[in-house]
Amino acid sequence: MFIRKDNTLKWTWILIGAIITAAVVLWCIFSGDKFLYSLIHNPKCNPWTFGGGAMCSVAVAIGKIFSAKVWLVVSILSVLVFFVYKAVTNENDFRFAFIKIKNSNAFYVLCSVLAAIIVTGFFKVLIGRSRPIIYEALNSTFFVPGTTETVFNSMPSGHTAVSFAALVMLGMLTPRIKWATWTLAIIIAVSRVYVGAHWVGDVVLGAFIGMVCADIVKSVLKKINAK
Repeated sequence: MFIRKDNTLKWTWILIGAIITAAVVLWCIFSGDKFLYSLIHNPKCNPWTFGGGAMCSVAVAIGKIFSAKVWLVVSILSVLVFFVYKAVTNENDFRFAFIKIKNSNAFYVLCSVLAAIIVTGFFKVLIGRSRPIIYEALNSTFFVPGTTETVFNSMPSGHTAVSFAALVMLGMLTPRIKWATWTLAIIIAVSRVYVGAHWVGDVVLGAFIGMVCADIVKSVLKKINAK
């Protein structure tokens, strides 16, 4: 989205995207989130347990399958499997395998996932936004900057950011399935609001972070591997 075919970044577009995202997020915080949340969230759902019907169970399952931890573990395992496969099939030439792994889709996805995890972790602590569960219990929202408490780490959505980072990267590397990767990323983002884990503003910011992480990682790695 913010990268050209020659893998250079569209910094102007990134800046415009950041301004638009910031405007949308601020609108959500001060006005839109409660209304949008009431439209999307299913009161019978919660993000930690199954129940509340088939749709709730599916949404909760999506959250468990596409969590940041799962993305990280699967990405690491994919890189390791690819590395071992390349080494074994080339007479245990681990140097050859290392060169190949740096240009593999698995490595690009792993780097995108790591970047998104680091960035979202930083902003979660910096912003310290309370999750919807606090609003449902106290009819109020809070910001507690600097905390690592889960209930105050709502913004940005980690599931959304990491999923967008991984799936946008996969879409760029394999354009034929781009429509599917983007669709899945959006479904994951909506599911986080549906089950009550996040506000809409949280997933909007998470989606933007994920997209930018994917683009920057691809641009940087392509430059490094071209040397």
